[in-house]
Amino acid sequence: MDDTDSYLLSFRGYNLERNLVDIDQLENADDFEIRDDDVFIVTYPKSGTIWTQQILSLIYFEEHRNKTEKVVTIDRAPFFEYNIHKLDFSKISSPRIFTSHLPYYLVPKGLKNKKAKVIYIYRNPKDVLISYFYFTNLMANLQATRNLDEFLDRFLDGKVIGSLWFDHIRGWYEHKHDFNIMFMKYEDMKKDLRSSVVKICSFLEKELNEEELDSVVKQSTFRNMKSDPQANYDQIIKGEIGTRTNDGFFMRKGTIGDWKYHFTVEQSERFDRIFQRKMKDIPLKFIWDINEE
Repeated sequence: MDDTDSYLLSFRGYNLERNLVDIDQLENADDFEIRDDDVFIVTYPKSGTIWTQQILSLIYFEEHRNKTEKVVTIDRAPFFEYNIHKLDFSKISSPRIFTSHLPYYLVPKGLKNKKAKVIYIYRNPKDVLISYFYFTNLMANLQATRNLDEFLDRFLDGKVIGSLWFDHIRGWYEHKHDFNIMFMKYEDMKKDLRSSVVKICSFLEKELNEEELDSVVKQSTFRNMKSDPQANYDQIIKGEIGTRTNDGFFMRKGTIGDWKYHFTVEQSERFDRIFQRKMKDIPLKFIWDINEE
């Protein structure tokens, strides 16, 4: 029996995590007051969300860089639709950073005034799928799958949180002119984190000196984040949400090309056919493999 529906909540054609979603926040999103200096991190799940939360927290907050104030990234850059700690967003002092997996049509209308900023992080979808497969099998609040073939079907049918990957990225890209938005490739961030942080700072109009920039880059490497409880969500998912096993981690590998070790030739070719059909008129470039030595 497939009990996917018990884990998902469909809202205006988009799937959310039923047990965590703040439905009142979504229903009143159009009236949410956006400030000119708000920043929204937008991703499809498993595309570098926590990484970007950490980078922006380090850029914006000196106390986060210096660890003089112990605030976890999920509270520094809270999820708009999953307000896990029930923060009063109206009382957060500016500048506010929000995180979201929402499609373009569900975010607050105020984002279209083009003053507040949106950073959209995208990742090659085969690696997204593999990361998501392991994640759903780790998390107690998500529907586990017996094997990759089963999850591949679900992912390509959009029967996951975030709905269909193709719709998410196409929607944001095709409506990019409605927002003050920058698209950042996950793989570019992996290849050259420092240059990516500089690019993000430029978009945010934030000036950091060399020492501050060094600190941001150092503290946002995968290795350092994985060992930093302020940055990696492990305490939250194991203590507040729940996992099926104690030996899994929210941050698993963070590599590029991991899909090659999981996909069969048939699965890869099937995915490629769908990707080429659905993304043929979207000029965004994707990196499928990289030598990270």
